[in-house]
Amino acid sequence: MFVIAYDISNDRRRTRLFKSLKRYGTPVQESVFECHLTPNQFVQMRQEIERLIDPETDHLRYYELCNACASRIQASKASILTSDPVAIVA
Repeated sequence: MFVIAYDISNDRRRTRLFKSLKRYGTPVQESVFECHLTPNQFVQMRQEIERLIDPETDHLRYYELCNACASRIQASKASILTSDPVAIVA
């Protein structure tokens, strides 16, 4: 699981980044996404979004969480916890 947080002041770049990230994960806060990705998907996503931002002014952070850490995420009642979309529940 990856958590991506960003701070982009340019509306156009921020909107394009948001649309791109929606293809990879779930927005959980303003400017924060949770993405359940394979390592290859992460590389693909990062390459795509790095082309959309201005590295001189835009702030982006990528946090990788192990399965044990991701399973301990806590959220308020109003928040929806994301889950791995490829997980099979038996």
